[in-house]
Amino acid sequence: MCGIVGYTGKESALSPVLEGLRRLEYRGYDSAGIALVVKKGDPLWLEKRAGKLGNLESILDSVPESHSGIGHTRWATHGGPTDVNAHPHVDNEGKLALIHNGIIENYVELKAMLTARGHIFKSETDTESVVHLLSDARKAHNGDLAAAMREVCGELRGSFTLLAVHSDEPGRIVGARRNSPLVVGVGDGENFLASDVSAFIAHTKRALELGQDEVVDITADSIVITDLAGTVLPHREYEISWDASAAERGGYAHFMLKEIYEQPKSIADTLIGRTAGLDASITAGIDLQGIEKVVIIGCGTAYNAGLVGKYAIEKWANISVDVELASEYRYREPSVDNKTLLIPISQSGETMDTLMAMRYAREKGARVFSVCNTNGSTIPRESDAVLYTHAGPEIAVASTKAFTAQLVAMYLLALHLGKVRGFISADLENEIERELTDLPGKVEQVLETVEPLRALTRQFKDATSVLFLGRHVGFPTALEGALKLKELAYMHAEGFAGGELKHGPIALIDQGTPVVAIMPTENSLLAEKMASNIQEVKARGAIIIAIADAPLASADHLIRIPKTHEFLQPVLAVVPLQVISYEMAIARGNDVDQPRNLAKSVTVE
Repeated sequence: MCGIVGYTGKESALSPVLEGLRRLEYRGYDSAGIALVVKKGDPLWLEKRAGKLGNLESILDSVPESHSGIGHTRWATHGGPTDVNAHPHVDNEGKLALIHNGIIENYVELKAMLTARGHIFKSETDTESVVHLLSDARKAHNGDLAAAMREVCGELRGSFTLLAVHSDEPGRIVGARRNSPLVVGVGDGENFLASDVSAFIAHTKRALELGQDEVVDITADSIVITDLAGTVLPHREYEISWDASAAERGGYAHFMLKEIYEQPKSIADTLIGRTAGLDASITAGIDLQGIEKVVIIGCGTAYNAGLVGKYAIEKWANISVDVELASEYRYREPSVDNKTLLIPISQSGETMDTLMAMRYAREKGARVFSVCNTNGSTIPRESDAVLYTHAGPEIAVASTKAFTAQLVAMYLLALHLGKVRGFISADLENEIERELTDLPGKVEQVLETVEPLRALTRQFKDATSVLFLGRHVGFPTALEGALKLKELAYMHAEGFAGGELKHGPIALIDQGTPVVAIMPTENSLLAEKMASNIQEVKARGAIIIAIADAPLASADHLIRIPKTHEFLQPVLAVVPLQVISYEMAIARGNDVDQPRNLAKSVTVE
């Protein structure tokens, strides 16, 4: 949930650390801080401030020369977003600094033990217990910071990524990870550690994966990875497929707007080489014909993508599909065995709720076929097979292009299952493949017509509630539209299945209530029923904003989208919903890219 970065090398460390924090601020923006090693044996240079990174940058007038340092941008868990609680945290000598992403579950007992030893605590965080514990361990290991880190990790319970520096060892940074992301950037005479590759993409495209419970020890010219027993492990290097410009705004007012307009490309990239079907090797080792049940897990937007995938998989592959909130899945002890195919969906590949649910299912024998946007992340590494989306970096906290890429991945996966299991006809297969090929161009058409929608949205900026209605695949599309509005506009928004209105939700309708209706495709059996649902709310004073591929007389405002196969319509219908949320946030004066209380990658349970 927090962003961490470390640099050691030939440059002045402040520049790459600050640059990394700017690129990682989407992971948390409650506070930020930097620790630099200036002179061997001296106390570290340390600055940290509550609030966004700009608060820290505004005080960095005179910074001493340093060639190694660590930085942190925080999403608060233990202790409020204050200067004192901001990372890095230091030991009582001021020579050891540590930053942390995750949660230390046994910090209370550690704090009691360390206080009894004479350590003085200044913050309310769980992290401060670790820096004091590491300080004692380092002394016990005669100043070997990596050995101390290995010992400390064995004493910690919870999830964490840790980075530490000590002024007695300038140029050295030690990191560790458990259930939380950490990657190594491999440079020329310089090396990096970070939560994700965006932090160092401007400097190198070479990266190393770190596995569970591994410790990394870097200098400007060396990288050593070990397990907690100290055994040296081989490097697992990969090349980053995008460049620094992909993580810049490129002239757009906000990252979210840029990412909305990148969707034709991200969809096309996800489809490259796949419109005629997935290569059979992608699921080698999984007996798909022997699978009796499919379970899709995800959180937030990924969960909504899974709901759309359920419709396609059940129809095209003729197999029962459950869609589960990953955060709840393992706690109800569901029935899982080796005939269950689990499909976790995660943009980052590090979503903790999804990862832990996946591990639970794997322990019960399930086979795992993940959908992910981040190469080398934990979820795909622990899966039997992975279908990567190619949305590129998504910086805005509210997901847009990652969602539509996930939808496309679900269609590809559903087609693959249908073909392997022998239930999809050749005619339908060919139709879906043609429609998939046409999707990028059709999304482009939608984007060319959204300007009037932006003006329309501003008319409803003072509304107290907005309702979203849909049927069939339009229902999860409505859920996604409501989620986006909650995230960005901080207003009440709910998505409902149209047929459920009369069973309670219609009581929410008042004179002037905006209702966004996602109409089924014109030739759908549900088109008439949805039209009736619209009449029900219109008769009670609702203002209807309809998204449809055909004229609709009952709509007060109509947003036309191109025709496509009914299962693929969410890819087109969600784009206007994204624009509505974006424009509503601006009209209400909210931060579009960094909405309050949220972070991009949820790496804590």
